[in-house]
Amino acid sequence: MTTLPIEPLLSEIAATLKARQRLILGAPPGAGKTTRVPLALSGLIKGFEALPGKVVMLEPRRIAARMAAERMAATLGEKVGGRIGLSTRIDRRVSKDTVVEVITDGLFTRRLLADPELSGVSVVIFDEIHERGLNADLGLALALEVQEALREDLHILAMSATLDTASMASKLDAPVIESEGRQYPVETRYLGRNRDRIEDQMAAAITKAHRETDGSILAFLPGAGEIRRVAERLSLPTDTLIAPLFGALSPREQDQAVSPPAKGQRKVVLATDIAESALTIEGVSVVVDSGLARVPETDPNGQTRLVTLRAARANVNQRRGRAGRLGPGTCYRLWDEAETRGLVAAPRPEILAADLSGLVLTLAEWGESDPLGLNWLDVPPSGRLKSAQRLLKQLEALTPDGALTAKGKAMARLPLPPRLSALIVGTDEPGEKALAARIAALAGERGVGGNTEDLTARLAGFERENSPRAKALRRQAEQWGQGAAPKGKAATILARGWPDMIARKRPGTNATYVLASGRAGQVEETSPLAKSEWLSVVELVGAAKGARITLAAALSESDALAASPPETREEAEFDPAKGSFRARKVKAMGAIILSETPLPKPSGDSARKAFLAHLEAEGFAPTGLQDAIASFVARVSALRATHGEDWPSLSVQELQETVAEWLGPALGTGSFEMPLPARITDALKASLGWPLSQDVDRLAPATVALPVGRKARIDWLDERAPLIECKVQELYGAQAHIALAEGRLPVTVQMLSPGGKPVATTRDLPGFWRGGYTDMAKDMRGRYPKHDWPEDPANAKPHIGMTKKRLAQ
Repeated sequence: MTTLPIEPLLSEIAATLKARQRLILGAPPGAGKTTRVPLALSGLIKGFEALPGKVVMLEPRRIAARMAAERMAATLGEKVGGRIGLSTRIDRRVSKDTVVEVITDGLFTRRLLADPELSGVSVVIFDEIHERGLNADLGLALALEVQEALREDLHILAMSATLDTASMASKLDAPVIESEGRQYPVETRYLGRNRDRIEDQMAAAITKAHRETDGSILAFLPGAGEIRRVAERLSLPTDTLIAPLFGALSPREQDQAVSPPAKGQRKVVLATDIAESALTIEGVSVVVDSGLARVPETDPNGQTRLVTLRAARANVNQRRGRAGRLGPGTCYRLWDEAETRGLVAAPRPEILAADLSGLVLTLAEWGESDPLGLNWLDVPPSGRLKSAQRLLKQLEALTPDGALTAKGKAMARLPLPPRLSALIVGTDEPGEKALAARIAALAGERGVGGNTEDLTARLAGFERENSPRAKALRRQAEQWGQGAAPKGKAATILARGWPDMIARKRPGTNATYVLASGRAGQVEETSPLAKSEWLSVVELVGAAKGARITLAAALSESDALAASPPETREEAEFDPAKGSFRARKVKAMGAIILSETPLPKPSGDSARKAFLAHLEAEGFAPTGLQDAIASFVARVSALRATHGEDWPSLSVQELQETVAEWLGPALGTGSFEMPLPARITDALKASLGWPLSQDVDRLAPATVALPVGRKARIDWLDERAPLIECKVQELYGAQAHIALAEGRLPVTVQMLSPGGKPVATTRDLPGFWRGGYTDMAKDMRGRYPKHDWPEDPANAKPHIGMTKKRLAQ
């Protein structure tokens, strides 16, 4: 075996895990944790004693699971399916001899539902836990419950590619072992960004890197589409192999990307963020980073779309580290150096931003009525849990009071998101069930059946395709569809199952559609779908205002109306520029307006709904309420830091998503009145519950009394917060510094001259009186000789704007 940095720690890892049952291992990419630790714990490395049972290791992606299994098997001189096993949705290779099984994290929760005691398993390893995927967080919470309630002998190991493990250790009550890994110096070169397409800039940057350096290049791009377009733009010497790397490629293509280049060859790997930590890519000494990542984002209606964002600082640092695995390397970044400090520190855990309907359905099948009662690394937001429950009730997976239905039980047993499993379970007609199963098999896969956005064409291509992946997916679909032949129209099945995803072309446009849910999306004007007035949409990609429909089927108007009969209702729309409403009576299918009649004014109920809907969709800034809400969040966050986790973790984003819950009751009934900032703050305080609603003003108030008797407004949004501004003379007589939160949070005091200009800032008034005040007063006496600048300000009388003459009177 090749010696890896993790190997000197293997004995300590095994001994600590046996003694403590839980362990967190921090080791950077390339340390060897994924391929060496499972072998040691299963006794497959000489000198190590196996625990009595199988080692199961979870991976967040199929490609990472396959490669981890194949590397471990190769280490033993075997093929996967012997002592090293693999289980993914479309690839299962295990046997009676298997002692280490690598499994995708989504399948792990299904296995727990079938066997809550994890019979025959001694160790569960959560690899790449730093990615904080939803399935991994859910699997970890359930495994911890199994360990506490059913299997005290179960061992749980969480492995992270980052060394920021302290918070995780505290939440899991687990010891930490860290490996520094092996990292060589990496020179960072910043190229900046311009307005050209990212594909053009990346192609130019890769060409520059190829010219200026030796060795193979790893380039990070947000998605498969950008990878293909960059590959088309590159014109490199013939001795350079261009290899794409993303999840939808065949195993052969993926292996080509991660294998070392042939002798005399260089390689350029064009990869998504899959290459940040989960995979070992041979021969790389140069990284070119776009600084972008594509992540799923879910709206309050439970619809998930992919959006492109700036990658977090932790992610770009991991990407940079890829250049320094073998020796000194170089990293090219497509942004300016100063921008790095402005990146968010770490990606947001998926559980805080994702559709939680699958999680809620799994917990309902598990028998957990209160999701908040589990031991989470991050507690799922209550607003998203309620949105998930609403969706599951619409899909008839839950009863109105939240109990699991027979349909929901059947849905929970399928390894699919609830929307897709509902399509299959929702029909009893064998042919339609078989067709729904094929739709579900295709919906989560890229490339199978072609790359067209026309679902009907992709289904036809899927039936013809003979690739190993297509064959595996067809076998899976046949199992879900119970062996029947597909029958019916895909668009009709989708419309009946997902009426909120029915879309109609927006009047006056060629290829822009409005969904019944309220979202909008576009298809290419040259697409066959653009000829259809109605669509059944499967997938959207991009931000809400510029989303692209990437998979849909043409739908007839009669089938659309039959699947979702229109309703007549009154509705209103809030205009933030005018602070007023437009009202109308409409005949509509959700947000798709079929006809309308203007109304002179909305009812109070319609106005309230419109106002809350506007806040939820557009945020608080257009209404002038942003500062009040952000200030309240800052106050509560400060108290969480000083007084602990009894105070909730709030964010403006979460409050926007749950605005109807906390603000709705405060808007009252009857006629609608626009809420003022003070009313907003009162509603936020009420949402904290007793006694926190009373304590927030006492511990983190909006104003604070000065020695002069005046109350100064506290700025909670300044980077130096909490901050107050006041004239120097208003502070005379202060013997102690002004502090909040029972003295635990000193206030930043910005002192002003008589003319209102900043002259000094301090978080220690007594120290300032003894030190900096002397020089400041000397300067002020020359500039403002009529004002009072005493030698002993700590014992002087405070006042507001009085000259020495008036003080003497």
